Amino acid sequence: MVRWRTLTGLLAAALAAVTAGSLTLTAPASAADGGTMTPYVVGGTRAAQGEFPFMVRLSMGCGGSLYSSRLVLTAAHCVGATGNNTSITATLGVVDLQSSSRITVRSNYVYRAPGYNGNGKDWALIRLATPVTGLSTLKIANTTAYDNGTFTVAGWGAAREGGPQQRYLLKATVPFVSDATCDANYGGDVIPAEEICAGYTSGGVDTCQGDSGGPMFRRDANNAWIQVGIVSWGYGCARPNYPGVYTQVSYFASAIASAAASLGG
Repeated sequence: MVRWRTLTGLLAAALAAVTAGSLTLTAPASAADGGTMTPYVVGGTRAAQGEFPFMVRLSMGCGGSLYSSRLVLTAAHCVGATGNNTSITATLGVVDLQSSSRITVRSNYVYRAPGYNGNGKDWALIRLATPVTGLSTLKIANTTAYDNGTFTVAGWGAAREGGPQQRYLLKATVPFVSDATCDANYGGDVIPAEEICAGYTSGGVDTCQGDSGGPMFRRDANNAWIQVGIVSWGYGCARPNYPGVYTQVSYFASAIASAAASLGG
């Protein structure tokens, strides 16, 4: 089973080319810890400038969300071990990765979920070298109250399985899929307490290659965006009966907040 939905290693150069001004090919590559998944938004439409100001594109071929002015929340499988790291560039503030108004900031530290071994606990924080101002952050769900209904996903990943990365941010909506149904579809590989699934029985809409680490979100009781998931893995992209599998943010909310505090964020 192809597990991760990320692009790493050799594909970092391809992503850099997209950001710099030329759409390029992509192909499956090993994830940071041996996975081989690559995700993007399939069946999506182009997002408007400023629609999701908290969206972040990361130079290793993943997505993320702006947790605070200096912290990006992403997937553990997108990064290496916890520690100093100045190799990641975050692109923010635009839907068009080639826009002259894009903001780019280097990382200075990575915090990967303690105990992460490639199975569950798929979250991480990236600290930016300088704070980002003028952009909205995305709050995270700290209860299961919003872990249902219809969710929004967005990313610069492929728009079809095995396809190229996108220059423009794409968005889509996907419905919640119960733990029981999702786990049955995946033959028991889902971790119900730590993961949340979303997608259509008929397929057609999903995250895909290059979307790993990006947020799945919805409106809260005050009509504000709230993050309920982190793009983690799936079998192929938008295939019938194989919904996207996301890290369930509410389950890890306390640990994420504690880690963020320790990073000064």
